[in-house]
Amino acid sequence: MSALGRVVRSGVGRRRVQTIVIGLVVMIAVSASVLGGTLLVASNAPFDRAFAQQNGAHLTAQFDSTRTTAEQLTVSGHASGVSAAAGPFRTVSISPVDDKDRPVPPLTVVGRTRPDAAAVDAVKLIEGRWATGSGELVVLNDGRFPPDERAVGTVWRLPDLPGSPTLTIVGVARSISATADGWVVPEQIAGLTTPGTAGGYQMLYRFATADTAGQVDTGRAAVRAALPADALTASRSWLTTREEGAGDTALLVPFLLAFGVLGLVMSVLIIGNVIAGAVSTGTRRIGILKALGFTPNQVVRAYLGQALIPALAGAAFGVVVGNAISLPVLALTNDIYGTSDSGVVLWVDAGVVAGTLTLAAVTAWVAASRAGRLRTVDALAVGRTPTAGRGQWAARLTARIPLPRPVTLGLAHPFARPVRSAAIVAAIAFGAAAVTFSFGLAASLTEVQATANHGDVVVGPGTPKPGTPGGRPVKGDRVPAGPTSTPRSAKETAAIVKAITAQAGTSGYCGVADAEATMAGLSGALPILATTGDGCSSGYRMVSGTWYEKPGEIVVATPFLTATQTRIGDTVVLTDHGTQIAVRIVGEAFNDDHDGMQLLTAAATLAAAEPDLEPEDFYIAVKDGTDPEAYAEALEPEIQQFDAHTSTENVGTPEVVLVINALTALLSLMLVAVAALGVLNTVVLQTRERVHEIGIHKALGMAPRQTIAMVIASVAVAGLAGGAIGTPAGVFLQRMIVTEMGRGAGYHLPASVLDVFGPVELVLFGLGGIVIAVLGALLPAGWAARTRTASALRTE
Repeated sequence: MSALGRVVRSGVGRRRVQTIVIGLVVMIAVSASVLGGTLLVASNAPFDRAFAQQNGAHLTAQFDSTRTTAEQLTVSGHASGVSAAAGPFRTVSISPVDDKDRPVPPLTVVGRTRPDAAAVDAVKLIEGRWATGSGELVVLNDGRFPPDERAVGTVWRLPDLPGSPTLTIVGVARSISATADGWVVPEQIAGLTTPGTAGGYQMLYRFATADTAGQVDTGRAAVRAALPADALTASRSWLTTREEGAGDTALLVPFLLAFGVLGLVMSVLIIGNVIAGAVSTGTRRIGILKALGFTPNQVVRAYLGQALIPALAGAAFGVVVGNAISLPVLALTNDIYGTSDSGVVLWVDAGVVAGTLTLAAVTAWVAASRAGRLRTVDALAVGRTPTAGRGQWAARLTARIPLPRPVTLGLAHPFARPVRSAAIVAAIAFGAAAVTFSFGLAASLTEVQATANHGDVVVGPGTPKPGTPGGRPVKGDRVPAGPTSTPRSAKETAAIVKAITAQAGTSGYCGVADAEATMAGLSGALPILATTGDGCSSGYRMVSGTWYEKPGEIVVATPFLTATQTRIGDTVVLTDHGTQIAVRIVGEAFNDDHDGMQLLTAAATLAAAEPDLEPEDFYIAVKDGTDPEAYAEALEPEIQQFDAHTSTENVGTPEVVLVINALTALLSLMLVAVAALGVLNTVVLQTRERVHEIGIHKALGMAPRQTIAMVIASVAVAGLAGGAIGTPAGVFLQRMIVTEMGRGAGYHLPASVLDVFGPVELVLFGLGGIVIAVLGALLPAGWAARTRTASALRTE
């Protein structure tokens, strides 16, 4: 082995703390970067990849079984432009109730023998098994319902059918094309069809070209032309489903990039600080190496090698750890998007390792170049302790503070090495910023989720409206809303309102009715939520403007303002049942229903066009301390006679939000660990530099506890400063990233989503910098306390 190699190996073995710190810092940086890079790849066009993996349907079509036959539908699979087809599958709409006789949103059920046998729409079974016999049901997992509502083993009853048959959920599956809400064996369809009615047929088509709406329309026209007139009753383009799924992807990218930048900057700071400290503490050794004939270039290479060896080991472990962590996270993202990503992306691993090692090498070279520039005589003459007089003003100042002397001595130490102290303040600041950002992001997402709850208790029709899959409005593509329940009379509405207001625990209520109108310049109908009651504004978060107070005023969301090029104060004209209604935009609310195109207004606004419009549902806010479940049970007997039922508002947390919360917590812990390692290295350097001084203190009577107090006090100022800098930086980062996430989804966000920190929280997060500093200082403080006085006095 060459002389240079022996110097490198000796330095790595002798400076064990610095070696371990560099290795761990690089490992954490690479782990976080691999995790972030892998998820960024997974979040890049996930719908398109899942669509290709599952042979998704470009067109999902529903046909009237009385106007066409299975044979004719099979032939339509060979229409011009059709590259593949699956079906015909028999379909039926069911309206089940759960084990407590509460209505379940209606489901479109398809008869299908196997999940993956079709050439189009290979359904993925993610839990349980496929239906194999009568009375068994596989349900769609679309993330819009809490998991326990559609868990395997759940039994639903069908009261509208003769004999009230039951269906047991035996599996949960995902369809990238959302072709059904549930699947049963084909033989089951006849038993689920209401007597006297005919079920329908479903066909799934893939086209040779379907990249644009025009191309999908061309394919649809070819299918329609191959079948009897009016046989096609509804259809849905894959582009509509794709657009609806794009929002989750936009959420992941900004915060992954933020954590990636934080991790890389902290790694550069700490690696530079470690190498600079090694040069500082090894000044005399550098002089000896030069005196023995080492050139400045060889000295630099020696310190560069001492940094790169642990960096290489850390990078290797980091790749393994990063990929291992990404596997369970990708299992969740695969479930969200319906993809089948394995988790290991070789080019991401290679790119992260190469980039991190390059940064480490450049940082180490810049820090080590000082060693090459030192003159041999100066290096031999200089000791390891700070120059006399440096920081003395701080020592004199802290001595006046009414605190124990060991504490005041520690408080003065950082000022003897201001550059090194500034670096550690920066590292702590990044750690504090990461923690603040993490908690702020989680709180913002919680607030966003809270906007989905418009009441604690919901009063709705006895049988929810059937129609589109799941009884929920389909956004977009030529699917009729379907029949609705019998409209309520004004007398019934008044009786329900009387029962609600008389019920103990009622804080307020909002009656809502769905309506539609058209507007010049926009294609299709605009959904309107017409409201009555005194509690409608509490269910929405205002971005700007005010809530409507009288007829003729509307509140809209950002996508509507964007699509119509309007702003608050503008007046637009709606056409409802041939009646033109001029309305004024008075407020912008955060409302993502119907892709943000829903209008909110008082029911009286539509009175001229729809005089008989009555609320279909009532959202009730209960008083503090009132149990919503008990309230709902008490109200139920009072409204059952009006064909109405109660349920508690229970909107589950979307899986993408769970993924983001888990990742922010994990990445924050990683960055806090990096910051603590930086503190550890700095305190070790300071302790070794001052070992003789510590020996003098011990000889004068300093106890081990006092030694620990002195060492910990030496990082308190850095921790306090880092927390004071990092906390507002984390708040700024949280606001910027959350705003960007909202912008990517097409929304302005209300203040309640952005302003999630109060004064108390900010103070606590600011003090978190001290916690990080103390965590990093505990080990070297213990080492200093255990150092024997005689050994410390002999050290120079």
